Amino acid sequence: MIIVMKAGAPKDEATAIMKELEDKGLQPMPLYGVERTVIAVIGEERDLSIGHLESFKGVEKVMRVVEPYKLVSKSSKASTTIVEINGVKIGSDQIAAIAGPCSIESEEQMDKVASSISQLGIKIMRGGAYKPRTGPYSFQGMGKEGLEILQKTAKKYNLATVTEILDIRDLDNICEKADMLQIGARNMQNFELLKEVGKTKKPILLKRGLMATIEELLLAAEYILAHGNPNVVLCERGIRTFEKAVRNTLALATVPLVKELSHLPIIVDPTHGTGKRSLIEPMTKAAIACGADGFIVEVHPNPSEAKSDAQQQLTPDEFAILMENIKPIVKAMNKTL
Repeated sequence: MIIVMKAGAPKDEATAIMKELEDKGLQPMPLYGVERTVIAVIGEERDLSIGHLESFKGVEKVMRVVEPYKLVSKSSKASTTIVEINGVKIGSDQIAAIAGPCSIESEEQMDKVASSISQLGIKIMRGGAYKPRTGPYSFQGMGKEGLEILQKTAKKYNLATVTEILDIRDLDNICEKADMLQIGARNMQNFELLKEVGKTKKPILLKRGLMATIEELLLAAEYILAHGNPNVVLCERGIRTFEKAVRNTLALATVPLVKELSHLPIIVDPTHGTGKRSLIEPMTKAAIACGADGFIVEVHPNPSEAKSDAQQQLTPDEFAILMENIKPIVKAMNKTL
């Protein structure tokens, strides 16, 4: 159930309704917008009277939500949520560009990447300190040392950072060192992890699972919002299909469909979506053209020597060319970089 307050209704009117809901054993989740407040009702609501709630002062309307996800639904909030990081407003008219290596490997490597992307105006850098790898003998990341390098490099170049969290036990340390937490494809349905990052106020980059449906992606986001964190950015990174010519099948129809269903911003990862360096630029252009709020790509100073995903990382020069070549698409979509 969604309770929509009248435009300009004072906060105490919403507070009175939330107290009523709490007295009935329900959990009210307020979503504060620029003009109005929307209250999502969590819990068993079969005995809740719409007429009774609509009688409260300041209420414009009450609606039952059919979708299993309430807080992320477009029904609960018509305008797109904007998640701001280091001056980049993800979900606005600004295309968010996030770049950096798959894995943090050394201070020298990170300095070269940070220097090159900052010169292009990039304000958010990705870098993996903890790496989920299919094989147990593959490079697993530098861990805490990698986080230290990430934080030090970002501070030097005034960059915000995105890094993946794999384990709840690392949450406090990663929250201290990074600006945005990534929930990777393999952890999209790690529900205990989703609950814990939901208790933080850190922006969350939630990637679609390898074989997850769009509804499952939105329900994963619902876990985070239901535990108090509204700062979620969705990410389409391709799904596993029978096709072997590319690493994954990059399902760009996800972008406009999610925008019909949810108020959360969504970006695209053409790096993992294709697994091929030559396909990253055209799929980045396609992502922007279909309405994505941004993109995240892997950049390494020397991809051939990368300890992970060498075949899908761009050099700094290749990334600079990409940033130049997407400008006409960005302009055609009435967006800015």
